Amino acid sequence: MFCGTADDKDKQVGIMFYLIGLGLGDAKDVTVKGLEIIRKCDRVYLESYTSVLTVQQEALEQFYGRSLIVADRELVESNADEILPKREDEEVAFLVVGDPLGATTHTDLVLRAKEKDIQVKVIHNSSILTAVGCCGLQLYSYGEIVSIPYWTDTWQPDSFYEKIASNRQRGLHTLCLLDIKVKEPTSESITKRKKEYMPPRFMSVNEAAGQLIAILDNKIQDGHKDLAFTHQSLAVGLARVGCENQHIVACSLEDMTRVDLGLPLHCLVIPAEKLHPLELEFLAQYALNKTQFKEMTQSA
Repeated sequence: MFCGTADDKDKQVGIMFYLIGLGLGDAKDVTVKGLEIIRKCDRVYLESYTSVLTVQQEALEQFYGRSLIVADRELVESNADEILPKREDEEVAFLVVGDPLGATTHTDLVLRAKEKDIQVKVIHNSSILTAVGCCGLQLYSYGEIVSIPYWTDTWQPDSFYEKIASNRQRGLHTLCLLDIKVKEPTSESITKRKKEYMPPRFMSVNEAAGQLIAILDNKIQDGHKDLAFTHQSLAVGLARVGCENQHIVACSLEDMTRVDLGLPLHCLVIPAEKLHPLELEFLAQYALNKTQFKEMTQSA
């Protein structure tokens, strides 16, 4: 059975493993090539823990015309061999929200497949790493991406602050990807035979801004004076990028702690201290307070 397009048929024969990007919006964001492969493969997995679409699995199955197997973190990271093709003529698709190589976990799948002499083909799609350009901040002016994790009472890492600081020192923006908790086992269930899972959680921009404010307050208490940014530094909150109800807000980091952008997924950008005039002009349309925005950007 062949799982590619007519143009690919002469090049791809035998056992195949496809990594297919689904884009950022809904079921229709899949590419034509990706959809053709999905409809023809023997098994199709839907990765469910690095990101989510705005539609449910049932909507995807209806549009794709076939059933999907949900692949949670435990399956992908601990039992990846179950996903890979097992027969000479078997072809498997692994669906990823955004671009399939946006997470290191999926790179590991590629390496595992190649170790078993399984042919691999990647079908790329839009990703938050490029779609974040919708806020007007120029993509080539971004530095290292950071992830902001949920804090707990006993675990409150702040290493991502140093990466933001490093970017700011070099005049670069920082894209902050916010934590997602899907099918996370409860602490009590770890010692039980039957696992119990916490309800899904998706970090919002106001939660992320709150943690950054807390880090700043801790550093001020410890006597740090040369901070990378302040409570009044410009921040950009984005929600549901690539969807019809996409929402963007530009305001101070302190004000961002009170912003409600609604449903997930959210991400946060800490811009460079100095912005290009075109960036300022574009970003101004998303200002929560036009007067405050002008004051913040003029003083920067």
